[in-house]
Amino acid sequence: MSTQIENTQVNNRTASDLQSAEFSRILLIKPSALGDVVHTIPVLVKLRARYPRARIDWLITPENAEVVRHHPALSNVVLFARRDFLKPGQRWHATLGFLDLLKQIRRAKYDLVVDMHGQVRSALFALISGARVRIGFDRPIEFSRTISAEHNLKNVPSHGWRGAREGSWIAYTHRIPITTLDVHAIDRYLWVGSLLGFDDEPPDLAIHLSPETIDNVERLLETHGVPAGKPLVVLVPGTIWETKHWTIEGFAGVAREYLREGVAVALAGTKRDAVRCEQIAAAAPGTVNLCGKTTPADLAGLIERAEVAVTNDSGSMHVAASLGKPMVSVFGPTNPVHIGPYQRPESVVRVDLPCSPCNYRRLSQCPFNHACMKQVTSEMVLERARKILGAAKL
Repeated sequence: MSTQIENTQVNNRTASDLQSAEFSRILLIKPSALGDVVHTIPVLVKLRARYPRARIDWLITPENAEVVRHHPALSNVVLFARRDFLKPGQRWHATLGFLDLLKQIRRAKYDLVVDMHGQVRSALFALISGARVRIGFDRPIEFSRTISAEHNLKNVPSHGWRGAREGSWIAYTHRIPITTLDVHAIDRYLWVGSLLGFDDEPPDLAIHLSPETIDNVERLLETHGVPAGKPLVVLVPGTIWETKHWTIEGFAGVAREYLREGVAVALAGTKRDAVRCEQIAAAAPGTVNLCGKTTPADLAGLIERAEVAVTNDSGSMHVAASLGKPMVSVFGPTNPVHIGPYQRPESVVRVDLPCSPCNYRRLSQCPFNHACMKQVTSEMVLERARKILGAAKL
């Protein structure tokens, strides 16, 4: 009876009441993708500062787990093997694993769930937990015209995040109000602090990698002829949107210049990026092609090892920003104010075109022959990289 009364009291709490409430078993939900996982790390750090003695678990996919597993603010990872459903002949096994996951979440008896994912599956996890406080974003709001102090971007986007999706907001006992879409994803995630009473310290984005990951990266590089201590530049040319791809010749031009200077150049990416990486490697002989040979944690270790990273708008860009590494990212169809490298506007290279950003995902949608990317040259990227590296040495 006392437990039922307690649950009723917590469910009836207002947002201001939550700021003084204490929780001992917390589940943070953000399974993927890599960039989104990195954006959620500051929430983890704030949760630990707010609840120093709590058990704080993170529900995450196995492929991203090693990026956060060794973070000192985290108690445990709870693995959601989503990709098992895509493996031939594994659907029954995946279903059994999913049911076991639901039982594991239920048994943990979480009293607070923070769902930063905001889809029907993550909402299901929140509900199954039985937690008496379940927090997530409110329902989607309408897109509005974007005017930023950093960039004069005045388009009305047709894609992108605008709130919890698929009715997931129904599962939450408390919803994070969405006051604007003209904000970086990290700052948006930290809005949950207005409910829970987070401190005012600057966001901590740091990724903590295991010694094993660092050793794996060194062995991988040495296997491909890059000895320990040799200066390294990492190029990550892949991303899901076709329109986010900088040109093959652009990446190859950067690679050739660094190779000419005696710097090792490595390409990284997933199997999905294999063709692009092969084309760049062919156009810049001597480039080490590690595409498909690294996990997300290995990618972070590779970027940590590098002098500078060059990317599109992608998860690797956010990894570099979290590691505090010098990096340059080429932007075209997307808005760097919302999803660029956090508080690193100097790392963004883009051309000022009236059509950009457009938020078109496919090249077939672009009426301007991908001008926003084609007009960015390797010389522009190299100049920016050298300027950033020079400033880092001061």
